[in-house]
Amino acid sequence: MSDRARSDAPAPQRRARREALAMLPMYDLPELREATDAWWQGLAGHLAAAGLSGLPEALTRSGRAQAADDPASALADPALLLGQTCGYPLTHALSGQVAYLGTPRYAAPGCAGSDYRSFVVVRADEPATTPAGLRGRRAAVNGWDSQSGMNALRALVAPHAVGGRFFAQVATSGSHRRSIAMVREGQADVAAIDCVTLELLRRVDPGALEGVEARFETASAPALPYVTRRGIEPGLLAALRAGLTAALTDPQLAPVRGQLLLAGMDFDRAADYAVITDMERSAEMYGYLALA
Repeated sequence: MSDRARSDAPAPQRRARREALAMLPMYDLPELREATDAWWQGLAGHLAAAGLSGLPEALTRSGRAQAADDPASALADPALLLGQTCGYPLTHALSGQVAYLGTPRYAAPGCAGSDYRSFVVVRADEPATTPAGLRGRRAAVNGWDSQSGMNALRALVAPHAVGGRFFAQVATSGSHRRSIAMVREGQADVAAIDCVTLELLRRVDPGALEGVEARFETASAPALPYVTRRGIEPGLLAALRAGLTAALTDPQLAPVRGQLLLAGMDFDRAADYAVITDMERSAEMYGYLALA
């Protein structure tokens, strides 16, 4: 019998809720799903060693709460044990709906500690040499609730907006990968792409970046946080963080962490996500309320 199924489980305050959910959708590229699954299996072992029981056998990707199609909505499920979200939903739609666990550190160009930023991707023949030079271009955004694809880009170009507008057109793509494809294929001219996604694509699908280049960069913000359900018991929260710390330093998990660019985690940055709403307010001060 596995440690996760033992009947002599530790104190009740450290038990995961029945039918607990674990979701790690943010960097779950098809080429990396095996690595993401391996990360969860290794992490689950350390969570069990930290005193958790009733852990999910596998990550939730679809079905319940439409996790694959609407990660933010799925993460509000009261059965959530561990998940990852974008910082913008954390400060907006998920505010009060989830509890902060920690901020990952990623080994990718554009990251500094547990901060990350976006790079503004354009076709190689784009003549603009400053962000202001992109006025009148067509933008692709992965989603309206994206810090890296929408909010950071809005803050970057807001000082150059005229009459509340900057781009000639803004289209939603549904993913950073698709935004890059739209730029490459001429369906859009510009997109802001999370620097971790860019580095992952360089490794697993370099062809996706042919014909485009990262021309500009946005301001930084704390990286995509790990979260758990709201109202979590202090003992359970401590056990989750202990398990994460152990998994992030386990030598046997180093190859998987390397594939996912995971370099560590900070657990004290919940208040730092206010920079996301600061970016939003800054754009509003320029009269640039929406990316347009």
